[in-house]
Amino acid sequence: MAAPADGADLEASLLSFEKLDRASPDLWPEQLPGVAEFAASFKSPITSSPPKWMAELENDDIDMLKELGSLTTANLMEKVRGLQNLAYQLGLDECLSWERNTFCYQCQRSVRFDLH
Repeated sequence: MAAPADGADLEASLLSFEKLDRASPDLWPEQLPGVAEFAASFKSPITSSPPKWMAELENDDIDMLKELGSLTTANLMEKVRGLQNLAYQLGLDECLSWERNTFCYQCQRSVRFDLH
């Protein structure tokens, strides 16, 4: 088996100058509906207006995104754990508050029955 003299000859031998008409839906049917429109929306990464989801963000939200984006994986996981712990603590506080209100309601109800 003969090896080519250098890599440039190999590349030149592999080039194809055939023109493929990708505009024809018969030759290149869209396999997943909507993919062409989705891909077309990302052709120009630099746009003059921000995306729709970013238009609703305030400066504080953008600062928070930048802060979270600058964290390492370990720091981000620590931040998530802290948020989970905070959510758990808020749930406990809500539960205690609900029980306290239920107890107060029971006490008020028993006082009304005692007065009548």
